Amino acid sequence: MDAAVNSPVNSVYRRRLLSHRIGIALSVMAMAIGLGFLLWILETLLVNGFGALSHTLFTMDTPAPGSPGGVRNAIVGSLMMVGLSTAISTPVGILAGIYLAEYGQNNKFAAVTRFVTDIMLSAPSIVVGLFVYALCVARFGHFSGYAGTIALSLIAIPVVVRTTDNMLHLVPNSLLEAAFALGAPRWKVAMMVRLRAVKAGVVTGVLLAVARIAGETAPLLFTALNNQFFSLDMKQPMANLPVAIYLFAMSSYEDWRSLAWGAALLVTFSVLLLNILSRTLFRQKNPQ
Repeated sequence: MDAAVNSPVNSVYRRRLLSHRIGIALSVMAMAIGLGFLLWILETLLVNGFGALSHTLFTMDTPAPGSPGGVRNAIVGSLMMVGLSTAISTPVGILAGIYLAEYGQNNKFAAVTRFVTDIMLSAPSIVVGLFVYALCVARFGHFSGYAGTIALSLIAIPVVVRTTDNMLHLVPNSLLEAAFALGAPRWKVAMMVRLRAVKAGVVTGVLLAVARIAGETAPLLFTALNNQFFSLDMKQPMANLPVAIYLFAMSSYEDWRSLAWGAALLVTFSVLLLNILSRTLFRQKNPQ
């Protein structure tokens, strides 16, 4: 009996069990620390953000220091740029993802495209902003909402491309073979069968891309900049929530800092809503 307890096998098992428990304990501790800081940030945002919410936040534009005002111009500017960026990045990203999944198996161009897409996914957004600044702002001599739209589109397109490519690879080969056996051409199989089978996942990727660009500040500082007045002219500098939050938060005026908290709460709730939609409303259901 004693020999069985003290055998090398039991010693190895006890060491592995101890290592397993230590790993689990460290993982739980790391998760608890991360959740603690996250809850701390959310508590601070909710306390200060809800205190700044009022009807003037949505109905008035950037005020002078000490005067009542809101961020209506920034809300409209962000909606215009994010909306136009989504309209550009969605078809480009989906079509590129279809090409990579359907025709890019043994294709050098597709391999280069995947490589560049992965680089764009991990590239700092400020690099994209500097690129668009050199390409558009410096060349035309002024900031504009269109330049901001281009920068946001360059950030969103790689997200849509990779999501579409990955989702299309989840379609069973039997479904594709059945479509080909019926005589359907390859482009129709890709668009009407393969894409339709994973449309929920593709829409999720689009929503995640929108959630990412909705709070980007760095690229807009170099492209759209800001506008303290209400404007719908995309050819001119345009107000937007991320830059407005940055400028107001750095201000020494208490009323501007309050507006920054309110605007930050709006952006956070918008991103949270998009993430909830992407994970629930458009969730891919498993066939029974």
